[in-house]
Amino acid sequence: MQKLLNALSFDVEDYFQVTAFNGAIDRSTWDSHPLRVARNTQVLLALLDEYSTKATFYVLGWVADRQPELVKEIAQAGHEVACHGYSHKLIYTQSRTEFEEETRRAKGLLEDLAQQPVTAYRAATYSITRASLWALDTLFEQGFTADSSIFPIRHDRYGLLGGPLEPHYLELRHGGRLLEFPMSTLKFGGLTIPVSGGGYFRLYPYGLSRMLCRRVNAEHRPFVFYLHPWEVDPDQPRVNVTGLNRFRHYNNLEKCQPRFEQLLKDFRFATLSQCIAENYPDPDKLATHRYG
Repeated sequence: MQKLLNALSFDVEDYFQVTAFNGAIDRSTWDSHPLRVARNTQVLLALLDEYSTKATFYVLGWVADRQPELVKEIAQAGHEVACHGYSHKLIYTQSRTEFEEETRRAKGLLEDLAQQPVTAYRAATYSITRASLWALDTLFEQGFTADSSIFPIRHDRYGLLGGPLEPHYLELRHGGRLLEFPMSTLKFGGLTIPVSGGGYFRLYPYGLSRMLCRRVNAEHRPFVFYLHPWEVDPDQPRVNVTGLNRFRHYNNLEKCQPRFEQLLKDFRFATLSQCIAENYPDPDKLATHRYG
């Protein structure tokens, strides 16, 4: 029996742009930091080429402005170019007008560079929560058809519980709908365990990550896996942060690339669009959910 096809995604931002560093790095200084995002993304592109795998790249507009050839390289390699906003600001800290303007700016820039429609979106730090559900209507109004911003867990910076764990349609407050591919989780008793990747992938032993991903597939659900290019860069400059923020960012960086390569051997992956097309040939049969 053929393995279930899972969704592979990357949030294309640089190491100094992560939310954990907001208190240590002022965004007005971003241009003074050495850019490493192109080199790190190219490491990932080479791995994907080696394993004949396509992925969805959620590219930050700020990065696209400064590294336009990287966006073109992603598109020319046959990957799906998607939008990660422009500024990497948490949506629930933005006004609606600011969010509308920066989303329009990022989408237009990415479409010009990729020469393809950009219809999929992922919020910075999964910041579509109950405080920012209004952003989903903005995405629909600007021509997006798919979102992967909802992380159905409890967390200090993000999280939105109560919806389906598998891909589904979001019924929007002002009409229309978006296809939502939530970040993957598992329920164990009263706990919801994140499976998706990133810091969790670096924190868990690889054997545990593989077991959790297989468990999602055993429930007949594809999982969505994500990484940031900086997570395969153990030599990145160190930022002066301490405690939980330091742990979240630097934990097991040196182990991430070999673990990711093993993941590519153990599971089938494709873009989010390809994953939906293979696993849900009649998408109209997907569940519909509305928050609030």
